[in-house]
Amino acid sequence: MTTDTSRQEVLVVTGMSGAGRSTVGNALEDLGWYVVDNLPPQMITPLVELATKAGDTIPRIAAITDVRGGRLFADLQQTIESLRSSSALRVLFLEATDDALVRRFEQVRRPHPLQGSGTLLDGIGAERAQMLEIRESSDIVIDTSDLNIHQLATKVSEIFAEEGTPGVRVTLVSFGFKYGVPTDADLLADMRFLPNPFWVPELRNLNGLDPQVSEFVLSQEGAREFVDAYASALEPVLAGYQRENKRHATIAIGCTGGKHRSVAAAETLATIIRGFPGVAVNVKHRDLGRE
Repeated sequence: MTTDTSRQEVLVVTGMSGAGRSTVGNALEDLGWYVVDNLPPQMITPLVELATKAGDTIPRIAAITDVRGGRLFADLQQTIESLRSSSALRVLFLEATDDALVRRFEQVRRPHPLQGSGTLLDGIGAERAQMLEIRESSDIVIDTSDLNIHQLATKVSEIFAEEGTPGVRVTLVSFGFKYGVPTDADLLADMRFLPNPFWVPELRNLNGLDPQVSEFVLSQEGAREFVDAYASALEPVLAGYQRENKRHATIAIGCTGGKHRSVAAAETLATIIRGFPGVAVNVKHRDLGRE
């Protein structure tokens, strides 16, 4: 999908309260959309105009709007019709059965925004009547009644992901155990089973980015076997992350000081997993230069 900055790509996300707007918003953010939640319809046009001036900075906008806007929400249909002539606008409507909506509201123990002094079903019925025209004119309708949050996020990704968008973004972090383990690590590998180049005088002042150090580390017994085996073990894990819509993963590779072994291993591992389908890789050497 290409972006035409003269016709801003805009998605209006609306629908029944409890049908999954927050899940959709999070999924769109993971896909690189600029998402604004609980936006009054009157603010959508100024937002699009601002984004158009920004050009490629904000190429894809998702505005989440619903009956929480009260009387302001009544202008949504008019706003949609106006924007269709000036932008590449689509409307996504989230639907669900009464039973599913009641169950969800009861789980979170919150009233429906239109319930007032009535029952949950009273509020749902009032919202359906108010939403009828918008639903009928929507470009995409997703019934979330039988979808959990992961399945809904997957469906959003299938519809709105640009070609080439990675399924999971991996950050490989090298670190030194003596400075502490990264608190956000999803997976961790320990390279301290290898001889430490620190004790080799000609390598001590170099680091794992230097070819001499990398060659020394990877030539040690078990080093290459470990990296290759670890990469093989990660391949089904990262594929599973994509199926479960886990869009970001941090893999920490540690050694004593985070200068030699972990750096060399992280760089080598990154080269391998960049070849995995749907995976984008960024490498960060947290403690390099700390000594």
